[in-house]
Parts: sequence; C-alpha cells; structure tokens
Amino acid sequence: MKGPLDGFTVVDLTTMISGPLATRILADQGADVIKVERIRTGDLVRHMGASRNGVSATFATVNRNKRSLALDLKQEDGKAVLRRLIEGADVFVQNFRPGAIERMGFGEDAVRRINPNVVYVSISGFGESGPYAAKRVYDPVVQALSGLAAIQADRDDGRPRMMRLIVPDKLTAVTASQAITAALLARERGAPGQHVRLSMLDATVAFQWPEGMAGHTWVGEGAHGRRARFAQDLVFQTADGYITAGAVSDDEWAGLCRAVEKPEWLEDERFSTAAGRVLHAGERLSMLQEVLLTRSSVEWLERFEAEDVPCAPVLGRKDLLTHPQIAENELIHESVHPEGGAIRQPRPAERFSQTPSLIRSAAPALGQHTEDILGDIGLTGGEIDRLRSRGVV
Repeated sequence: MKGPLDGFTVVDLTTMISGPLATRILADQGADVIKVERIRTGDLVRHMGASRNGVSATFATVNRNKRSLALDLKQEDGKAVLRRLIEGADVFVQNFRPGAIERMGFGEDAVRRINPNVVYVSISGFGESGPYAAKRVYDPVVQALSGLAAIQADRDDGRPRMMRLIVPDKLTAVTASQAITAALLARERGAPGQHVRLSMLDATVAFQWPEGMAGHTWVGEGAHGRRARFAQDLVFQTADGYITAGAVSDDEWAGLCRAVEKPEWLEDERFSTAAGRVLHAGERLSMLQEVLLTRSSVEWLERFEAEDVPCAPVLGRKDLLTHPQIAENELIHESVHPEGGAIRQPRPAERFSQTPSLIRSAAPALGQHTEDILGDIGLTGGEIDRLRSRGVV
C-alpha cells in the first residue's frame, strides 16, 4: 500500500540523528528518500553504539526505508550527479554547519538554479548567525544552552542534570518532518518551494516553554520561581518496586485519598485546591511516598485504578517489550535485517486509515542503491562504470 507521501522524492545529505530521523519519518510515510553519503565512511552513526555484524542498531532504526547513494562530492563528477538528483527532487535537506553547504556549491541559490520549486531545508545546531552559529554541536550542548538541563535539576542540591535521551536531536527531527510536510502542502496549493530553517536550540526552547518557562511567560510582574521546586518526578517506591500516580483534579485527589485510606488529607487546607496541591507539592508527595512503602506495586495500582486515579508501573526497558498495552497497540515490529539478522523496532507511531506508514525496507548498506539511483536519473551502465572506476561513486 502507498503511504501519504508516495511520489515525493527527498534528497537527504544529513548525518547523525536530527536530520536522518526527520527524513526517516518522511520515508515511513512513503517518500523516496535518497540518502547521499560520503563514499568510504558514510554516516558516522553507521559506526556508533550497539551493533551486530557491523550494523549499528541506531543507524538501522533511524535510516530504514531509505536508499543509499555513496558519492564523492569533492569531485566535480560527484557534484554533477547530485545536480541530476536535485532536478527531480521535491525536498533537499542538509544539516551541515552554516556556510559549509555553500562552500560545497549547494547553497539555496545554487540549488534553486537547478530546481526552482524545491523545498530547501537547513537544520543547524544554533541558527545561521550569532555567536554560536559556527560552533560544533551535539545534543548535550543544546540541553545545556536551552535550559533543559537546568529544568531537570536535582530537587535536593539544585545540580543541573542532562536527560538520558537525546531529546533535542529527536524533537528537532519531529519538528523538521512536520515543517517539511507543511511546506509541501503549501507548494501543492500554489506557493513556491520555500526555505525551511530550524535549529536544535530553537526547537528545544519552543518545546519546553509551555510549562518549563511558565514563570517567565508574563512580561513584567509575575512569578519567576524555579520550576524545579514544583517539578517532582512522581516516581514512588513501593514495598517491592516503583510506580507512578498523580492527582490533578479535585475528583482525582479525593480518589487518591480514598485509595491510600487517608481521608484526613481531604480536610488539609494545604491540599484543598489544585493550586494549593502544587504549592505544597513537596509535603504532599513526601506524605504519599511514606504510605506507598507499606504495600506492593500491584496492590497500589489496583487501588488507584478502582478510584480512577492516573497511575502505572515504572517499567524497565525489557519489561515494556511485553507489556499488554504495548502488545495491544502492535507497536513493536520484528523483521529480519539482511546483515544484522532478527531486529525489533517500533512501527511508525502515526496510523493512517487509507495510506499507512509502514516499515518497507531495512536501513541500507553504504551505497547499496547506487546503481538503481543513477539509473533512475538516466545514467547508462557504461557511465556508472566510469564513475565507479574513478572513485566518484
């Protein structure tokens, strides 16, 4: 079955996570994503992290459903091949540091001379100008600069902490994929192909703002308190493990009090309103933690569920693979990777009723589709052989 982006071609020069994950989302949705990689080394992520038979698990997940073209862009013949690809592209995506793509000869103006209506996408760490524009960037740097590490600060000693997931990289990818789709929609409605610019820093600050920067939203007078004071982690230890449970509304709070057999908490003025429960979160959660240590996780979850209190077990990574809700959602997809063997990964999170997102093919080997792609743009077998003999592809 065809995905919703079937028929669109994406020329993808991105590496690492933010760009490749953005284009993988498009590939899951049916776009033909041509991953243009350095001829001998390819994307650095090919060589990073857990691997089997030389295949990186992260690369396999972030680059599925794509075709790979290994190309030497330092040679003029390599640049000529890329120009031919751009002629038939709907989207051109790059995440080099600002200025690099222009030095390579594929800045926006150069690309538009080849294909005026292409959606040109630039993903950067900090933006295209300013004191940080030329700096090297990885996810922890953005966590630090965006305030995300400070928001995650330890409740007791105030020490900033990094999130253990590369959140800025991945939310930049999600933002980029949505923006690309929006630009394509605008083009379908008559707008010209446009330049979509976004940075990891901008995406992260915008993402965390609604509650993370609530104290700094109103200009002038207003609360500027440290959010970390209120942002409890809501992980509670029980007699045999860990759970989470929370109560926001008055009904939920009443249900929680019944579940833990503490009716006197309903009479406590500190907790009589939602605002009061936030203001006195430290005391409230400490009291709850003391009670939850007296019974097992299963017992508490049964009690909370009976009172319609939001709750869940805290699952380990291995446990989530077999959790009944994950199984019901048919989220985990198992297949056979041609080099790595049996592989599991999540299906695309979105579900379309008529044009499904699917895992259609494994992440490609470096240059796996070179001949097919070059044939698609009209090169003959002899021309491909000559390029190969000269180390262009």
